[in-house]
Amino acid sequence: MTSVPLVLGTAGHIDHGKTWLVRALTGKDTDRLPEEKERGISIDLGYAPLVLPDGRRLSVIDVPGHERFVRNMVAGATGIDLFLLVVDAAEGARPQTHEHLAILRLLGVEHGVVAVTKADAVDDETLALAVDEAQELVPGAAVVTTSARTGDGLPELLEALERAADGVERRSPLAPTRLFIDRSFSLKGIGTVVTGTLWSGEIAEGSELVAEPSGLRVRVRSVQVHDLEVERASPGQRVAVSLPGVDRNRLRRGEALVEPSSYPTTYRLDVLLEEIEPIADHARVHVHHGTGEHYARLVRIGERYAQLRLTSRAVAARGDRVVLRDRTTVGGGIVLDPSPPRSASAERLALLEQGDPASIVLAVLGGSSEPLSRADLARRALLSPIELDEGLAAAHRLGDWYTTPEWLGELRDRVAAQLAERARRAPLDPGIPIAELLPPRPWAGAALEQLPLERRGAKAYAPGASAHLGDRAAAAAALEEALAASGFTPLKADDRELAAFLETEGRVVRLGDGFVIAASAYDDARARLVTECEAAGSIALARFRDLLGIGRRAAQLILERLDADGVTRRAGEERVLRKRARSPSA
Repeated sequence: MTSVPLVLGTAGHIDHGKTWLVRALTGKDTDRLPEEKERGISIDLGYAPLVLPDGRRLSVIDVPGHERFVRNMVAGATGIDLFLLVVDAAEGARPQTHEHLAILRLLGVEHGVVAVTKADAVDDETLALAVDEAQELVPGAAVVTTSARTGDGLPELLEALERAADGVERRSPLAPTRLFIDRSFSLKGIGTVVTGTLWSGEIAEGSELVAEPSGLRVRVRSVQVHDLEVERASPGQRVAVSLPGVDRNRLRRGEALVEPSSYPTTYRLDVLLEEIEPIADHARVHVHHGTGEHYARLVRIGERYAQLRLTSRAVAARGDRVVLRDRTTVGGGIVLDPSPPRSASAERLALLEQGDPASIVLAVLGGSSEPLSRADLARRALLSPIELDEGLAAAHRLGDWYTTPEWLGELRDRVAAQLAERARRAPLDPGIPIAELLPPRPWAGAALEQLPLERRGAKAYAPGASAHLGDRAAAAAALEEALAASGFTPLKADDRELAAFLETEGRVVRLGDGFVIAASAYDDARARLVTECEAAGSIALARFRDLLGIGRRAAQLILERLDADGVTRRAGEERVLRKRARSPSA
């Protein structure tokens, strides 16, 4: 049989014998604090290894039973795979028995055993009643009578635990590394050590991790499982990790050691809500997640969902369980989105609840205002790498980015409408600068290739669109007629857009200050200037004016355009030809 690392958690009312039973099973006293020894009760979490008859080793977390320490109980219970519910044969189920059992159910811990303890202290009739009550309390779970003092029932309890462990599903090794810290301390010669249950992934010597949500980067020196050094720890194991060069006060219970850039740190969680007691909209609750506790406001989304708005950041993934308390346990939830938008919809959460990768990917992409990369989606901690690739097959791909067909369809419609409106309003220049159509985002270039447009330079046009005069044809004819009559004398063009269009058509040449000249007149003026310069070596403004028979201002405007076109350059008060403007014979 392949050994699957599992964590066993105790549960039950104070003084019902949890710690004594663990000591009898493992030989280890899990009460480690002086106050615990003095008062005879468990206050914080205790840990011990337990070997089953078939050789499998369980990690045992012994939790406190007093109602004042339920928060510590929840911190331990969030990492367990199966339970050992302890009920005193004389007292039966008490308030914390019921609350602990409710917490286990909220956390999805389905497999376990009920131990009726202190069987040697009651008569047979009382013991039989206690067994009947235990069977009603947890239908389907094995009930074993035990005595930690005499050892009666311990072999049977181990066998029952072995059968319960057979039904536990293996934790996925595919998810990125995540270990919630439940203790942080220093050891002489070793430095800072943190412990916790490895929820997913692996930790090995040399692993480089991040403590979230603080963002502290750490490097693992060594890894231990139950005081034995190992090369690497697997999901489900209780792990002690040595972190050199880190002050233990910088790491606290509730933080998580994670693979870099693998999990979001978030102030919001969208959850599938499970209520023990009715929870009002916008109620204040304590959210227990991992080994941490957060104050939050619960915002209901329909009847079955809620958004938890936290006052401190959580390190969560889809499928995580949370417990909600307000002096007592009032409910819990399953995380559907660990990093949701503030405005949530029941329809989107229903897609996330379905659980299939395609629905999840499309729900997340549908809630995003822009395409996301695979890395963006992976950081949302919604799916394993294999599941993510499966889900992305249902998305629409834009190069290295993904979106929904609906998002792309809306973008296509918007761009087509903008280009059509531009062509209607500005027939002389129906193009729109691409920077105005799409934001300067990494995915914009890939999206551009899938839009209904033609790209010409830095502008986009509707397919087949071209500039035309439209209702300005008469104005264009009038302008060209006036230019023909004016010869070399430029005219002021009031409609600059029309002038720009006619220039692109090769019919006019625009000069400074909004003046234009017929293209044929400009070409004639240029030819005369070249001939003069080749004969005389240069030309002055006055000479050029006389050549064309026009005024000084008109001659100046034409010369400036010739300068801009690379025909001439200034040399003092005169102009000379640039080399490329000279005729071949020269």
